[in-house]
Amino acid sequence: MKIIGLTGGIGSGKSTVAAMFKELGIPVYDSDARAKYLMNTSDIVIEQLIMLLGEEAFEKGKLNRRYIADKVFKDPAILEKLSGIVHPVVRQDFVDWTKKQDACYVIQETALLYENNSQELYDEVILVTAPKEMRIDRVCARDNSTRQQVEARMNNQLGDAAKMKLANFIIDNTNLVSTRENVLQVHASILADC
Repeated sequence: MKIIGLTGGIGSGKSTVAAMFKELGIPVYDSDARAKYLMNTSDIVIEQLIMLLGEEAFEKGKLNRRYIADKVFKDPAILEKLSGIVHPVVRQDFVDWTKKQDACYVIQETALLYENNSQELYDEVILVTAPKEMRIDRVCARDNSTRQQVEARMNNQLGDAAKMKLANFIIDNTNLVSTRENVLQVHASILADC
């Protein structure tokens, strides 16, 4: 079974592309969703988050995402420590999930694949791109964020130009029709090597 990484900057449309692969019957692991789940349910992770960020990291027993986002995107050192807590747990969860799959290939959707230097964990990497202004508009609408908040998050991510040099496949997610065509081409290419 091939392990495929699916990445892209915030607002690029990773989840849209992931959904298209799911429609083709490909198992997709959503790293962000699993990270949020594990941050709310793993006693070890919860304890470490409180030690790092304080009791305010949880509100009424649930992860205070806005508080955490405000902290980590203003301080790269805190973001790095948070990543050191969450990423190993998500990585093991992904390994366990992969063992249960029966497919030619699986996809792990992950925003910070290159930023975490984890590209060597994948047989191939798909990069999803979109113009910066489109990405900002998408995230502002989706998360009810300000432009400044979105740009702060973008500044913690490697730019598309650098990622494009490293990716095996690039899917421009500007237009859904061409995005779907690109997904079908990438899918056929990966299947040909299975």
